[in-house]
Amino acid sequence: MSIFVEFAYICKMKRALVKQHIIETASNLFYKNGYNRTGINEIIKEANIAKATLYNHFKSKEDICIAYLKYKNQGFTEDLKTFINAKTIGKQKLLGLFDFLQSFYSSKEFNGCWCINTVSEIPKSNVAIRNEIVAQKEALIEFISDLVQDNLKGYTKDESFKIAKQIFILYEGAISESHLQDNPWPIQSAKSICEQLI
Repeated sequence: MSIFVEFAYICKMKRALVKQHIIETASNLFYKNGYNRTGINEIIKEANIAKATLYNHFKSKEDICIAYLKYKNQGFTEDLKTFINAKTIGKQKLLGLFDFLQSFYSSKEFNGCWCINTVSEIPKSNVAIRNEIVAQKEALIEFISDLVQDNLKGYTKDESFKIAKQIFILYEGAISESHLQDNPWPIQSAKSICEQLI
């Protein structure tokens, strides 16, 4: 590797690390304080970077928000899949969705669903952010549908998808209401309903 190629590689790696630092900083602020209540200057100050550095990586606050949504979803999805994979094959895999939600609720940083929090703060006309949120929710339904198909016997793909959407509604209601009520009972109730459903 020539010295020029090595230098270019180091610069690229440094750039990636700076961008990730901005995303993580913004994510903590957006999730804790809300999208609208977090300004660009606060992100810059908290990340300890220059304004030019931020705009070198992101064109707008909206772009940072989309990166935040993707970052939160990636970590959450990886943790969820690891948790579910450890469950016994069968109904416990599906009920594990609510066990995971209970664990999420019990964590110190729990502040509800980042998608629901964000969509409640933006106008309907903000298509870019809304599309990212819809894509994440659709991916969750697909994941649940695969769980139904793999762990419950006798259902077609279409039937599994229909059941998955019902479980998804229970899951979404549980996370929203546990946040609002500041109590885990909605998660426990949703799990109980899901057990009857499957």
